Amino acid sequence: MSTSTTTTATLAPERTGWTARLADYWELTKPRIVAMELITIAMGFYLAASADWSGWVLFATCLGTGLVAGSASALNMWLERRLDALMVRTANRPLPAQRLRPREALVFGSVLLVAGAILLAAGPGVPTLVLGIVTWVLYVVIYTPLKTRSTLNTAVGAASGSLPIVMGWVAAGGEFGGFVLSLFGVLYLWQYPHFMAIAWRCRDDYQRGGYVMSTTVDPTGRRAGIEAVVGSLLLLPVSLVPAWLSSSSLLAGLYMVWAVLLSSVYIWASIQFARSPGDATSRTLLRASLLYLPLWILGLLLVAV
Repeated sequence: MSTSTTTTATLAPERTGWTARLADYWELTKPRIVAMELITIAMGFYLAASADWSGWVLFATCLGTGLVAGSASALNMWLERRLDALMVRTANRPLPAQRLRPREALVFGSVLLVAGAILLAAGPGVPTLVLGIVTWVLYVVIYTPLKTRSTLNTAVGAASGSLPIVMGWVAAGGEFGGFVLSLFGVLYLWQYPHFMAIAWRCRDDYQRGGYVMSTTVDPTGRRAGIEAVVGSLLLLPVSLVPAWLSSSSLLAGLYMVWAVLLSSVYIWASIQFARSPGDATSRTLLRASLLYLPLWILGLLLVAV
């Protein structure tokens, strides 16, 4: 196992110079995850914003949350650097490949956290800052170590990934209620089929790294399939809540049709995966999950018009 890891790192193209170091630091932040969180933050802010919304608050919220999220990812990689070295898909990350030293990642992640916290405090204020810190703690302090101990890590990770839309809502002055809770619920439940597809496709790597996932405790994929189906089924009624709370019956009706259509495709893909766990069905489920989220956001914009 260690020989395979060494070979992977040795064969990886060597990057030199300050631009390569910047690229490695950038990789520590998991920019694709940060980008998704920024989209949901902006969406939450837009849905709650009044006519006199502040551009500075929106900027501080997005940048501050992005920095906190980047910190969480960097420190996640710092904590998991030895496990990452055991897995094919992560062996070439900056830390296991030894392009960056652990201390550099630790300092980098800490600086991002402090900078992000300052921006959130100065912009949207304490409530958004508290939510940001809770999100960070869930991801770094609870989710990361839980991955090698219990399948409950999925529930914790999903909560961390769902809070940014609430942060955007609160930053814009929105009050807690059924609408924002439904937004959180959609993002939370959406992640179950999405992650089960990923967990199946990465099950061998997770096994090498010692991660306790649904697909490692049950290699048949039956447990992952059931969780995917349950998540997609619960997603349907939760995704309809914004329509029930909408002030426009016409737009609400259009959104309901859209939400039912999206959920039906997601449920179908989850059932196919549950009936026959495999590379083909997991690929279909993953694609369905990646289509669902942006299309759901488009439908949600219709309700907010």
